[in-house]
Amino acid sequence: MAGVNSCIKYSMFIFNFLFWICGTVILGIAIWLRVSKHGKEIITSGPSGSDPLLAVNLLIAVGAIIMVLGFLGCCGAVKESRCMLLLFFIGLLLILLLQLAAGILGATVKPGINRVLNETLYENANLLSETSNTAKEFQEAMISFQKEFECCGLINGPSDWGNNFQQASESCECTPNTSKSSCISYQGKNVYKQTCVSFIQELVQKNIIIVIGIAFGLAIIEVLGLVFSMVLYCQIGSK
Repeated sequence: MAGVNSCIKYSMFIFNFLFWICGTVILGIAIWLRVSKHGKEIITSGPSGSDPLLAVNLLIAVGAIIMVLGFLGCCGAVKESRCMLLLFFIGLLLILLLQLAAGILGATVKPGINRVLNETLYENANLLSETSNTAKEFQEAMISFQKEFECCGLINGPSDWGNNFQQASESCECTPNTSKSSCISYQGKNVYKQTCVSFIQELVQKNIIIVIGIAFGLAIIEVLGLVFSMVLYCQIGSK
């Protein structure tokens, strides 16, 4: 009867040992953020409109799942246990299928997300020229955003500010290091040509490409894990 390939066996062990370590690190950091005083200060310093504990709980779940899968893969390879290898294969396959479903769902709802994002940004552009308390809060946030990301106005550039332009002009003004092609003249001031909505759209597009790249890389690793585990499973059965 054919024996178990040592190269596949120990490659499977090393792969899953690193997998288990990653899960342990994720779980440890998530638990520290959840229970420690300093960790709670970090997660509660984010935007008030979001629930920071939801992300931490998700990290705990992800870390625990990765740890369990890594343990099953390591023990299944070393002990040559078909049961553990089969559980590892099923778990990894479910994760891969969930990733695929999430990708399909993301591609399906992407046009709707873009539409909602554009509608929200166009509505907020009107707040720049208003004088209400709600508008002032948004204007303060926009001034900080313009300073940091070197853009001016939301949709139509500096004209979005209307009569409020003077109070935001400093955040719109180009720095001495900014190229002339990136600036335009408005009400006697040299301001950024790029609107903040175009910057946000570029940022979203870049992040989507990064997320797709990471997901694709993970999918390749997961497929290799599935192949190695099934090959090892078959070899153990044929001993």
